[in-house]
Amino acid sequence: MADLVRIKSISEVHHIFGLNKPFHPLVSLIPIDDRMTNFEYGDTKYVFDFYQVNLKKGFAGAISYGRNSYDFEDGTLIFIKPNQTIQIENQEEIHGSSGWTLLFHPDLIRKSELGKTIDDYSFFDYGLNEALHLSKKEINALTEIVQKIQDEYNQNIDKHSQDLIIANIELLLKYSKRFYDRQFFTRTNLNKDILTQFDTVIKNYYQSEQPLVSGVLTVRACAEKLNLSVNYFGDLIKSETGQSAKEHIQDYVVERAKSSLLSSNERISEIAYSLGFEYPQGFNKLFKAKTGLSPGQYRSLN
Repeated sequence: MADLVRIKSISEVHHIFGLNKPFHPLVSLIPIDDRMTNFEYGDTKYVFDFYQVNLKKGFAGAISYGRNSYDFEDGTLIFIKPNQTIQIENQEEIHGSSGWTLLFHPDLIRKSELGKTIDDYSFFDYGLNEALHLSKKEINALTEIVQKIQDEYNQNIDKHSQDLIIANIELLLKYSKRFYDRQFFTRTNLNKDILTQFDTVIKNYYQSEQPLVSGVLTVRACAEKLNLSVNYFGDLIKSETGQSAKEHIQDYVVERAKSSLLSSNERISEIAYSLGFEYPQGFNKLFKAKTGLSPGQYRSLN
């Protein structure tokens, strides 16, 4: 069984890799080189108390994240939030690796606007197999931003320093969101395949007895079926269709309910139960929100 090591501070990271003490206790930009890439990580699993944004260049490898192991490609950006378990699998010795790792502690942003909105950057909950793949131009743009962060904390700290550091971290995240949107757009064919698979998952679920056992189909269940993280899956569906994944499921449920209302004499409560609703009131509320009519009114008018 692998050992579990909790890294509580950025200073600990510097100590592990034999780096000088960080200039700032809550934020640090660490260059990735062969020393870090070929570090003997062993079977140890690590849990960090801070955020990480990692740009990998010049090498590929494998990282275990949660319960899954993923290969990462050259030129990818990976986001890791606090309290995630990471295990790095050693590869053959690598030469010429490069990139950077930006570390920032939640305490740095806790009182700022970014502290309130950072959960909106859903890519911190993406799986490593859903990393951001960057062009050279995009790599340069993001590297310029993190260098500004480094320049800021390398200077004498004054009353403006923290605000400027946080502003640049937020700028980094905003650009990353833009580049993810570009990635969704340029992978349209792959996304359409996932959308088709999503439709199949919904149909198979509601054509079985599963709703009676497990209730209304959830977005999480669909994402797991497609081997995607919930956030990445939700963002992809929203990007591709303009609707949330939950709305997509609800639309299917309502259309199936319409068919049952018009083609059978089942009681409305029975239809609700067959679609996974624990109580008919929940079904009635959804149906009316989607159609403007109660199920009974819809049946009577048609």
